[in-house]
Amino acid sequence: MVIISNSPLDTEALEEKYKPNNVEKEIINTLSSSDKKYYYDSLDEFVFELRLRNEIVKSAIELDKSQLGFAVFRKSKCNEAYWERTQEGGFVLKNGAKPSDAIGDIYLNSSKYATECATAMMIIYYKALLNIYPEELFNKVFPKIHLMNWHYIDKLLKEVGYMRKRSDYLLGDRRYFSNPDVDPLTPQWKGENVIDLNGELYYGHGIGIHNAKTIIKVLNDNRKEGAQQSAYLLDSAGRPNFKNLYDIYYKFQNPSI
Repeated sequence: MVIISNSPLDTEALEEKYKPNNVEKEIINTLSSSDKKYYYDSLDEFVFELRLRNEIVKSAIELDKSQLGFAVFRKSKCNEAYWERTQEGGFVLKNGAKPSDAIGDIYLNSSKYATECATAMMIIYYKALLNIYPEELFNKVFPKIHLMNWHYIDKLLKEVGYMRKRSDYLLGDRRYFSNPDVDPLTPQWKGENVIDLNGELYYGHGIGIHNAKTIIKVLNDNRKEGAQQSAYLLDSAGRPNFKNLYDIYYKFQNPSI
């Protein structure tokens, strides 16, 4: 159930604004039929989350269509016009480079980049925000960007790195397939970070867009000899603090308030 300013939302009226099988509409259906109550201060805040989740899904699909390469951190690469590669294999925004241009370049010149799946997840979330935030706001909020894994995550996106059990799993969530019996010679297959695209299909960098069964098979094919335990999808998800991200957006759009 969706609660707006302490009152249940008439989700049917809102659903009519979206086409069938639309990401936003699917999320509305999930939340409205849930036993859990989801509280929002305003309808605008709720719509912002719907928009951002839609952009997360779109950015994931767009990245899948790009030429972004898969590489372990020790072999990662980036466009040095915008990024400096760290000794650990991460990418740090260069001094003087505009954050919005640097994130956009990963999509425009994707063949110049290669990295692991965790980095790809962060790229997707930044790109989704760039599609919603005005460029001025994006560059103000993210003046420094370090792309790698959850150890270097920006404080405004830190919740993406926390996997927690949820009452409902929603499109745009970060999910994780674990492979506990991974072959020690290929530790990059110990698991796969993915974006939930439609509840059945997931995007994982290096694997592509597939259903859970296919992703599990790929991981199982990279287990150690004599492995007994199958890879599996964790019953948890990471997601950004949509309220905080909305508040930043709202204050920028309404500076006099």
